[in-house]
Amino acid sequence: MGFASIEDSLALEKEMSWEQRDVAKTLFGLLSETADKFPERPAISYQLLSGPQDKAETLNWRSLQQKTAQAANMFRALGIGPEDVVAFVLPNCNETALTILGGAVAGVVNPINPLLNVDQISSILRETNAKVVVTLKAFPKTDVGQKTAAAVAQAPNVKTVLEIDLNRYLTPPKKWLVPLLRPKNPVSHNAEVMDFTEKLSQQATTLNFEDIQKDRVAALFHTGGTTGMPKVAQHTYSGMIYNGWLGGVLSFTVDDNVICPLPLFHVFACHIILMSALHSGAHVIFPTPAGYRGEGVFDNFWKLVERWKITYIITVPTAAAALMQRPVDADISTVKNAFSGSSPLPLELFKRFEKASNVNIIEGYGLTEVTALVSCNPTDGLKKVGSVGVRLPYTTVKIVRSSAGELVECAANEIGEICVSNPGVWPGNTYTEAAKNVDLYYEDKFLRTGDLGRLDEDGYLWITGRAKDLIIRGGHNIDPAQIEEALLGHASVAFAGAIGQPDVHSGELPCVYVELVADGEVTPNELKAFCEEHVPERAAHPKYVEILDELPKTAVGKVFKPDLRKRAITRIFNAALSDAGLQASVVEVRDDKQLGMIACVSSEASDSEITAVLGGFANTWRRA
Repeated sequence: MGFASIEDSLALEKEMSWEQRDVAKTLFGLLSETADKFPERPAISYQLLSGPQDKAETLNWRSLQQKTAQAANMFRALGIGPEDVVAFVLPNCNETALTILGGAVAGVVNPINPLLNVDQISSILRETNAKVVVTLKAFPKTDVGQKTAAAVAQAPNVKTVLEIDLNRYLTPPKKWLVPLLRPKNPVSHNAEVMDFTEKLSQQATTLNFEDIQKDRVAALFHTGGTTGMPKVAQHTYSGMIYNGWLGGVLSFTVDDNVICPLPLFHVFACHIILMSALHSGAHVIFPTPAGYRGEGVFDNFWKLVERWKITYIITVPTAAAALMQRPVDADISTVKNAFSGSSPLPLELFKRFEKASNVNIIEGYGLTEVTALVSCNPTDGLKKVGSVGVRLPYTTVKIVRSSAGELVECAANEIGEICVSNPGVWPGNTYTEAAKNVDLYYEDKFLRTGDLGRLDEDGYLWITGRAKDLIIRGGHNIDPAQIEEALLGHASVAFAGAIGQPDVHSGELPCVYVELVADGEVTPNELKAFCEEHVPERAAHPKYVEILDELPKTAVGKVFKPDLRKRAITRIFNAALSDAGLQASVVEVRDDKQLGMIACVSSEASDSEITAVLGGFANTWRRA
């Protein structure tokens, strides 16, 4: 069916309850249903290199089902039961998808971002008590295999490491060169190292154990992007299948080809796209191990769309902005829509993308803690640019605020904390650590997201800020605490407040304001260098450091970050206006009830001139 308005969600709910829906009970059940319907249709495709004529490998639905059974049998043979964990530290490849599916069928799969550092990876391996880890065999131009080996050395619970050799995706002469260029990977752990492909080939193509038809935890996804010691969220079969059902009912069909240059360790690619394909039979294409970050992907993107006859593009604002710097040099007439998530999409970027490609971008909202999806702009109806659309079927969204020590629901267009209930929310059990679930729910049912937003009179959801204070850099979550804690280790620093400053490309970049101790002597450049040495993740290194006489603080002595954000918006916007040669300046940054922080600009320049400069930022502006 189409999805034109919130009325379509209501209509589906009126048909029957979610519990009454005739959907598969397990992931292998869902995969098998689709494989039986469309055995010869393409399921997933992958190409190691980004060229439009480069070698690609496609698995049809029957083959994907059989290889998933082999992977599940392999994990069971290695001691993985329904409650045991298979972790992977991998970029994208077809084996990554097999690990996700086979790991969740045999036990519990735990995707880990390969951009994390060794300590972070080992911390997750210990927390999830992973027995098996799947990673890359040492390969030129990547250190994933080496980092994983070092992390396993700090995780004695890991008994087996399975290595995937990407060389099989290459053709001569590059294929011949890899053995000569392959870096060494001496290991110091005690886990047994095996070849993934060899071990897989030894297994039967049907399950050799019972696929018990009941709901259970099937995946553990960490939060926190590329920084901090992430929290681990629990995902059930029912939550994963619900997300697949949404995509299959509201968007994708068996005739669709979906290009997804996003990492499979993230819920966007895994639960929203891959699970939707499992429900609908759509064909998903994963270009290069690093997706959008892969060499040549942006330059070749439109030709890849033509090659695969893409109907849906999956993107994020930073990738959409990068694509606008390349000409649309291919026939992309097959494309119906582009889906964007992870961070707000600036209006001007939306307009540029639509004009250049003749493709609409549809924004949505989700988060790891609710398994994935919450809301989406209707594919076939009114799209309010800047909003994240209307709530999806069987999802309830409430906006709440604190009043006299109690949480109360907000009126239309009143800003509060976004709270969500749907089949992907597991009340009381969101995180593996019980302590992290305390006070996480409204009315014992609605997950408190930590995001601030409002529901307008038409039921469209607008994100206006983040109560949990994360810096979102290109879709990656950065915990400001790690920057602040590092700086507080400097002898001259008394207080530090890290925030995200506006950025046209990344949405936000880390910046930090510092108050020195009495008689403290240090320069901003010296503090930047200190951060580069003491903040472990490169993405969190501040791009700007400013020393203030005194940081703004609350009555209880906490750094008051809204004032710092206003200061950063003023600085960034004024610099952009000046660089554009406009006689204009931000005279004030105001808190708006509906739109969050708004820059008030004084200028004799026209609205169009100012918008041309400031329209690429997520924060809005108006005349003073």
